[in-house]
Amino acid sequence: MTPDLFDAAPAVPSPAERVRELHRLLHHHAHRYYVLDAPEIPDAEYDRLFRELQALEATHPELLTPDSPTQRVGGKVLDGLMPVRHAVPMLSIETETDTTAAGAQSFDARVRKALGLTDADPPVAYAAELKFDGLAINLRYEQGVLVQAATRGDGETGEDVTQNVRTIGQIPLRLNGCEAPVLEVRGEVYMRRDDFEALNAKQREKGEKTFINPRNTAAGAIRQLDPALVAQRPLSFYAYGLGEVQGWVVPATHAQMLDALQAMGLPVCEERAVAQGAAGLTAFHEAVRAKRDALPFDIDGVVYKVNALALQQQLGFKTREPRWAVAHKYPAQEMLTTVQAIEIQVGRTGKLTPVAKLAPVFVGGVTVTNATLHNEDEARRKDVRVGDTVIVRRAGDVIPEVVAVLPEKRQPGAEIFTMPHSCPVCGSAAVREEGEADYRCTGGLFCSAQRKQAMLHFAGRRAVDIEGLGDKLVDQLVDSGVVKTLPDLYRLGLTALASLERMADKSAQNIVDALEKSKQTTLPRFLYGLGIRHVGEATAKALARHFGKLDAILDATEDQLLQVPDVGPIVAQSIHTFFQQEHNREVVEQLRACGLHWEEGEPSPSAQLPLAGKTFVLTGTLPTLSRDEAKDMLEAAGAKVAGSVSKKTDYVVAGEEAGSKLDKARELGISVLDEAGLRGLLQG
Repeated sequence: MTPDLFDAAPAVPSPAERVRELHRLLHHHAHRYYVLDAPEIPDAEYDRLFRELQALEATHPELLTPDSPTQRVGGKVLDGLMPVRHAVPMLSIETETDTTAAGAQSFDARVRKALGLTDADPPVAYAAELKFDGLAINLRYEQGVLVQAATRGDGETGEDVTQNVRTIGQIPLRLNGCEAPVLEVRGEVYMRRDDFEALNAKQREKGEKTFINPRNTAAGAIRQLDPALVAQRPLSFYAYGLGEVQGWVVPATHAQMLDALQAMGLPVCEERAVAQGAAGLTAFHEAVRAKRDALPFDIDGVVYKVNALALQQQLGFKTREPRWAVAHKYPAQEMLTTVQAIEIQVGRTGKLTPVAKLAPVFVGGVTVTNATLHNEDEARRKDVRVGDTVIVRRAGDVIPEVVAVLPEKRQPGAEIFTMPHSCPVCGSAAVREEGEADYRCTGGLFCSAQRKQAMLHFAGRRAVDIEGLGDKLVDQLVDSGVVKTLPDLYRLGLTALASLERMADKSAQNIVDALEKSKQTTLPRFLYGLGIRHVGEATAKALARHFGKLDAILDATEDQLLQVPDVGPIVAQSIHTFFQQEHNREVVEQLRACGLHWEEGEPSPSAQLPLAGKTFVLTGTLPTLSRDEAKDMLEAAGAKVAGSVSKKTDYVVAGEEAGSKLDKARELGISVLDEAGLRGLLQG
């Protein structure tokens, strides 16, 4: 019989070929299981393929790659989460608190006005989505492979949680059909209600503490240092946007972009629509409200985004929020409970806030035990008394408040609430300034409650940023008398810290190192960290740009402060009063003596700055400067940086992938600069 009459033996794949095939099969079946909820094979078969891949990688370690399905679980335990600077800031969006149809109408009216549309123009198309109640995450894919995952953090800097995110089965380790150099996908890590209930059922079976709500449980899990523990928490993910993009053509609309992400294997929520005008938004809001309780996960509203990305660019941003998007809330959920006591909390600025201590009640997804009464007038208006049955609402689904009292259930003899005229913490006089609703403790930093809040604010991420200095440690430091003023923090030694309860030597050294690192800061961060009333981040930056040096701010008159952009009479008076108080100046000088330092410039009132009155627009990716760095340089020279190109724009600074803003600039005949041109203009 001739050889060609025999069937050829099947070729045996090489280990590398088999590994690639197993990658393909396991990624495919994981997507069917976790994302589509439509498995094609039994769990036992998936486990067999998984074990085969593990064996091949053990025999041929050179074939182990970051996108291997075996790399989802089992990374090493971390000492701490590392900071990650976002290439494109993860900004927040404005919240529309009017929960009626008027909320959608108001947003649509703002958009139409900004776009210059009249009643004769057609409706604006919007992408309408759910607002998930979880933790925002940035996924960075390079050549289609997941290389990094980071939390939102303060919007500019987050924390590296790559190992933990790898444990979430819904998140692909490799994208389907996309090998762009960089594609950052943004979305929400959350926990389904059924998964949360099952997790708590297990906790109860083991006799361990149960978790409070799905949102906090998901957020806490993602920031665990041991990925093996994270893998035990049933987390889910939905993609809803983009960060940095290189080498991928972004679709023309937000809805098309979500479709493209879904085609890559990323989970995208199906509860979304393209809505036409205010009527479409209202219909979507109402439809979701009707099914809100039936959804398998918690939401705290819906999100509207202008669908066309070109129009998004045209609308631009205001401060840290896009003009083209808004979160539309729902009426907060309300429950009945009883007031067990009314206590007074003392804030960082000395404000005394009455707080109702409640019999625990589950409202809006969390167990509520405290509710603010805001101030004496509000407490009197509602006539809240100890023992009352009250309606509690989570205002904006965040801050619990007492909505109303049920007087028919009041017990005889319940006393009317009266605000104390002395601080409950330090005993100093509490005074109510003319025209104000709040009482304030006059003790200043003599008051331990104000000291604690002042220290936490000063150590915050957006201020001087002292990593690891949290509530419990500050309580210990202040209550023990170790720290009485902000400068005392920088006099802490390893011995004093290590002697504190539950403070190990390594933890103490970490705090010492963090304090030393925080000494190198910036003038705006330092000013903001001082906690001057009415001085937020934007005002601190404006003061630093205008005066250049701290000493100039310390000695500025109210009239001089009024020359700073966006500083009005109330803010000017607050800043001037703060720095005229000798104990505040002493704190500032002691902090400088402790080594806090920053780069200072020459005083440069805006009118004298070289680019004063000029408006710039930044677009595309510059070779060496980030968007924030370029913006800071321009603002330091007196320029205004806008989000969209118009006839009022003087210059457009364009980098790679500049897009429609560059086209608009050319259309209007506006001067276009590259990075070299920008630097030349700034130097000139």
